[in-house]
Amino acid sequence: MGKGDDALRRKKNKVIRKRMQKDPSSVSSRVAAIIAAKQRRKSGKRRMCEGMCFGLPTLEDPFNDRHGKKDVNIKKAKTVHSSQQDRGSASKKDSGGRNPEKLENRKPNKETAMNPKNGQNKREGQPQAAPSKPVKANAKLIGKGREIHAKNRGLYGSSDCPSKFLIMCLNAIQNALPHDGTLNGNKDTPLLVNTWGFEFWKCSSAGLDILETTGACSTTDQIAWMASTAADTIARKEKEGLSVASPFLLFLVPSQEKAIKVRSVCKPLKSLGIHTVSVHPGASLEHQIHGLRSCEPEFLVSTPERLLELISSKAIDITGVSSLVVDGLEAFVEGEFLEKIKSIRQSISGDPQTVLFSNCFEHTSSSVVQDLLVGPINRLSLNKSTTSQSAYIVQYIHMSASESGKLSEGIQILDQFCSILQNSLLKKVLFIVETDSTAQMLLTTVKAKGYPVLNDSINDGSQVANRSILVCVTDKEHLWATDIGEFEVIIVIDFFSSMDDYIKILTRMARHTVNGILHSFFSRENTPLAKPLIKILEQCGQTVPIALRDFCALDS
Repeated sequence: MGKGDDALRRKKNKVIRKRMQKDPSSVSSRVAAIIAAKQRRKSGKRRMCEGMCFGLPTLEDPFNDRHGKKDVNIKKAKTVHSSQQDRGSASKKDSGGRNPEKLENRKPNKETAMNPKNGQNKREGQPQAAPSKPVKANAKLIGKGREIHAKNRGLYGSSDCPSKFLIMCLNAIQNALPHDGTLNGNKDTPLLVNTWGFEFWKCSSAGLDILETTGACSTTDQIAWMASTAADTIARKEKEGLSVASPFLLFLVPSQEKAIKVRSVCKPLKSLGIHTVSVHPGASLEHQIHGLRSCEPEFLVSTPERLLELISSKAIDITGVSSLVVDGLEAFVEGEFLEKIKSIRQSISGDPQTVLFSNCFEHTSSSVVQDLLVGPINRLSLNKSTTSQSAYIVQYIHMSASESGKLSEGIQILDQFCSILQNSLLKKVLFIVETDSTAQMLLTTVKAKGYPVLNDSINDGSQVANRSILVCVTDKEHLWATDIGEFEVIIVIDFFSSMDDYIKILTRMARHTVNGILHSFFSRENTPLAKPLIKILEQCGQTVPIALRDFCALDS
């Protein structure tokens, strides 16, 4: 039975309605004008050609002086630009059919694409763009060899300020800790304005190891900054498409109580995808082995003895650790854990960025510090005391009478230092003498022995790149114009007339190494300074020569 005319009309109208709902542009021009007028009427805007033109007031036009009109000049400019493109004039196109205006507009995009801050230029045979300003500033700070060492870790020159994700991690920890009652210090002070934290972030961004000598162990604020910085590094590497080994951060603590505290600080980061596991002798080994096999934590907090047990049972693999924190070296020395820490460090195959907390400057711990912090370092300490600022710098006092004897013995010290160099990093040695004439005489002797000399024309060591040592000679008048922090070994031929100058040298030298050595020649003329010098040596745990004590007895 055939369908009637009414049924066919309803079916046709239904098809038309569906077409109109799917694609409004398919309707006729008359219907489209009606729909547009209705939409303008609902939004409170009318076309300029219509009567009763009105518009709603806005922040840009509160008195409705423009009657709801937009900037007409912009529309005209766009119209003219489009008409010029449609004309297709041959005079505006080159021989290849390309528009020079479009090519000119594309130039900034090409420069942005080749900027190393956004990504490296993958095309071969083209020069690389110059590094950004923060990279240059860091390179100038840490020197030639330290720049290469930092770039190899992939953390060098990351940003000018903390990222949003790092701030998010700090806020998550800040919001969680007061409820647990574990936050040290003032609860009202945000972690983001912590002075130590910002200094740590700058040192960590340089990609170098960090020696922290403010206190014996880390505080809650310091743990929060270290955990947030490590979490930000993980997020950045994953965003770049790099694989991150588990665990990424290894936090060595001396006791079970410290392990629980560190985990409680890092626990709020779990909601952001950072999982923390603590292992210590307080729980059974079988339970911890089962837990480690069921998860892959980003952060691992452990005591040395329990970690070695887990490694021997193959419950965890730490070969891919990228960041190592040794918290409280003094407690490890008292617990006789130094050899275990060395074994743990040897189990890590890569070159992790190491953070070491220590206020123990004894000879027994210095060897461990030198084993852990092999490459260039950044010294971080908010304690301005002489002991803290001169941590792990060895002081030698030589007793000498004649001027020629001091010069010859200084050259012997230089020869001995060169004979024990074991790595290829450039070492800088500074001689300090009284007068310019003595400096010139010593400079001639140094050049005669074949040592490269740092002068005004050599400010970056580029001309002596194949050498392992660089010597500088200066008199006391031009001493403070020299960057003392770049020198690993300083030999004071003529002792200072004030102990303040000696302390300045001691606390400013060797800022990027734990192998700093300060040699000083002490004569009978300096007898009034024997007592304060002995006090400094004793405070720093250095050996006091018997002859220096005799001078002190004569002065008293």
